[in-house]
Amino acid sequence: MSLRAASSMVVVGLTLHIVAVPALARADADVSELQRIIAQQQRQLEAQQKQLDAQREMLEQIQAQTQALVEGAAKEVDQLERRVADQQQQLTSLQSRVSDPTRPSLPPRQPMTVKSSPSNTTASASPVAAPSAPEKVVASDGPQAVKLAISGHVNRMINFVNDGSGTETYFVDNDNSESQVRFVGTAKATDDLEIGATIELSIAPNKSGNVDQLDQDTNNIFDQRKAELTLDSAGFGKLWLGKGNTASYTSASVDLSGTAVIAYSTIVDTAGGLFFRERGSGELTDVRIGNAFSAFDGLNRRNRIRYDSPKFAGFHVRTSAISDQRYDGSLWWSGQGYGFKAAGAAAVGYPNEDGTKLQYDGSFSALHQNTGLNLTFSAGLLENKEQKNQQNTYVKLGWRKGLLPVGDTAFGVDYTKGRSLPTETDTSESFGFAAVQNFDRFGTELYALYRHHALDRTQDPKVDDIDVVAVGARVKF
Repeated sequence: MSLRAASSMVVVGLTLHIVAVPALARADADVSELQRIIAQQQRQLEAQQKQLDAQREMLEQIQAQTQALVEGAAKEVDQLERRVADQQQQLTSLQSRVSDPTRPSLPPRQPMTVKSSPSNTTASASPVAAPSAPEKVVASDGPQAVKLAISGHVNRMINFVNDGSGTETYFVDNDNSESQVRFVGTAKATDDLEIGATIELSIAPNKSGNVDQLDQDTNNIFDQRKAELTLDSAGFGKLWLGKGNTASYTSASVDLSGTAVIAYSTIVDTAGGLFFRERGSGELTDVRIGNAFSAFDGLNRRNRIRYDSPKFAGFHVRTSAISDQRYDGSLWWSGQGYGFKAAGAAAVGYPNEDGTKLQYDGSFSALHQNTGLNLTFSAGLLENKEQKNQQNTYVKLGWRKGLLPVGDTAFGVDYTKGRSLPTETDTSESFGFAAVQNFDRFGTELYALYRHHALDRTQDPKVDDIDVVAVGARVKF
């Protein structure tokens, strides 16, 4: 190798060394920086892991405390239930001793549950349910499986009446829904069968449908409205035995207006006992308001056996065989949809009365739930053998709305017309305006009514009209 070549190689080597040394230095610096960043991130991850561990421990402590509280509360509830059961047993034993101090002490029986339930009226329906009353417990020697519900109402009213010869004031019990008390016992025989017993008593001094100008303080009614036994099955229907509503009763008074406590198809309940006065002389005739108007609302409450079928698509049928060789049947329907709630009924009955054949009646009521506007219609007809058939038509336009926070406010204006009542040449007409304010919390309704009664007679004597203004209240329990 020549000296020149050797010198060239030396020069090249020195050049490479000079270039590589700075590059390697920079690479070392980058590695160090990367290692520093990795170490910093590692420390952050370790710190976050410690925080997660601390939070996990806190959650476990909270769960342990919650479990301890739940277990403690359950123990306290169990202790309270045992104390209540012991006190009930002691109360039963004490009452047994008080009622018969000579009888040896017996093991306490299970108390009978007594529930106070709101009274109801068949002719009315309300979308706002009254608050349920607290359950009351009393001692009883009755069967353990029987529950007794007690309900009812008091319904008092003042009538201001102008019969053509002046204005009189009557203090009465509202016959639209007379004062009453109800005892209903029920027992579950099976999952599908319930046995029931009902006693319903009317306690209605001075009923508005009975008082008149000659006797303003009469008819202190204490009447057995219902005394019946029932077997109720969801799959097979309901059987009734005893005194109670016949299959056709209330079929002419289906009413969703909310004003039925004072105004519905049987308008004679408000002042039906009053006599019309002879026009001109002012003398009382023998024709009452109750003779000139009738809703022909079924065969009333009677001693009967009755069957109600199960419901299908909102429909069900009722039929009954009644004392004194009477019978009836009816079809009922109720439903809601498209913003409406509606109900209706139609009935036919054989009243077995002299000079009559069959009686037909029906009613329908619809409520628009958003606006509260409602319409009710009722009609009835009694076939007669020797004179024209007697007929009645009733229509009501109403409005019900929650105007006040205490409960629904309802208004209604109605018109009714009777034909061949009381004789085949007579025509009767009536119109009325009603208002009802509900106080749901207290089970109370305040109401007012103005009603005009007119009887058009083709034969003498002609009679004066009768105007009635009524105000009152119904309190349920």
